[in-house]
Amino acid sequence: MVIRKKKQPEEAPVLAVDGPSGSGKGTVCRLLARELGWNLLDSGALYRLVGIAARNHRVGLDNHVALEVLAGHLDVQFLPGAGDDEGRVILEGEDVGPMLRSEEVGALASEVAAVPAVRSALLTRQRAFRIPPGLVADGRDMGTVVFPDATLKVFLTASVGERAERRYKQLKDKGEAVSLPRLVEDIEARDRRDTERAVAPLRPAPDAVLVDTTGMGITEVFLRLMAEVKERGIV
Repeated sequence: MVIRKKKQPEEAPVLAVDGPSGSGKGTVCRLLARELGWNLLDSGALYRLVGIAARNHRVGLDNHVALEVLAGHLDVQFLPGAGDDEGRVILEGEDVGPMLRSEEVGALASEVAAVPAVRSALLTRQRAFRIPPGLVADGRDMGTVVFPDATLKVFLTASVGERAERRYKQLKDKGEAVSLPRLVEDIEARDRRDTERAVAPLRPAPDAVLVDTTGMGITEVFLRLMAEVKERGIV
């Protein structure tokens, strides 16, 4: 009698998109996930949620043990929206979606993301998003740490000036008072924290496709990445 080994199911494909703040990752990843019918991981949202939880519980950003506990036990729900609606994010029973993309929370996220214990606590949760039919993963270490075997790795970038301009327009459209020179300073400071941290620094994977989005509209970026997906026969 021949005993056949049970075939192990193949892991779902992953499109890992990394890059600095303002490079267009979030918007293009939502478009890609919708077009492909794949799941979406917004890893930056998880770090922002840890930052909000730390602020709500009055945990100092230098208290790495407490931050690790918060990251490991985040009481969060991601509720999908319809059409262009990004959906709702519920943290400990509160809808924190409106504050999630604020500059203040972004700064908190950049600081907690530099804590190795926080990154370790969130790693398993991020990898759990990898389910069929596939995953579009948006972050800063998706292709280098979280999914080093990703089917396709992309690293988006853009000049600091353009990224600041994009963020300035987003905030102005929301009715927020904002200073463009201050945004430039904040983005430069965030870039330094992200690239110089000891664990999982922001950098392109050796096999990543590099795309400079300076001067490109979001539709152009989307079509560029979809062309890469099709050329590689991923779908």
